[in-house]
Amino acid sequence: MRSIAINKEAQESLSPNSVLQDLMEGNNRFVNDNLEKVAHLDLVKQTITGQYPKAVVLSCIDSRVPVEQVFDQSVGDIFVARVAGNFENVDILGSLEYSCAVAGSKLILVLGHESCGAVKAACDGVELGNITAMLENIVPAVKKSSEEVDGETNSSNKEFVAKTVENNVLLTIERIREKSGILSEMEDNDEIKIVGGLYSLQTGKVSLL
Repeated sequence: MRSIAINKEAQESLSPNSVLQDLMEGNNRFVNDNLEKVAHLDLVKQTITGQYPKAVVLSCIDSRVPVEQVFDQSVGDIFVARVAGNFENVDILGSLEYSCAVAGSKLILVLGHESCGAVKAACDGVELGNITAMLENIVPAVKKSSEEVDGETNSSNKEFVAKTVENNVLLTIERIREKSGILSEMEDNDEIKIVGGLYSLQTGKVSLL
């Protein structure tokens, strides 16, 4: 049973690649219903005075994608930023910069998922309250997919939706690098790694892009 929280020394010993491997091994345990046993209250007590997460995951808000469980992580292990459609904005960028430049995380993982409702809404041009402005962040991926996939360019076309989910992750990564000089420089210096993944609602498996 795991009962020791990650501390600064442990965090500093990690590399971006080792953190990515750790998350993917955790996902493999999740898929095989073999999650690590954890003494959660022990970790709670040990992290009262500080935190040293190894990674930050930018995920959709979808309730079917419980990020910590998906990667078999616990208290103090990872930061999770969530917004419908897993895109970046000023607040998300600031959160990612804090995670890596201030708190020492080694990895940024942008995680999209199968049949994303926000992506489907963007594909259909949904307009409703503040949702309209939110979906504008996903429109670039919709436009890119419309040039790559045949057939209807709306949510009735499963291939189009799947491609848009993928493009949304990839374009989000591009924009993170473009809009954050801090994160881009850290990646160039091999201090962090920025990667993308897709979560399968069918299997629970995360596939890296």
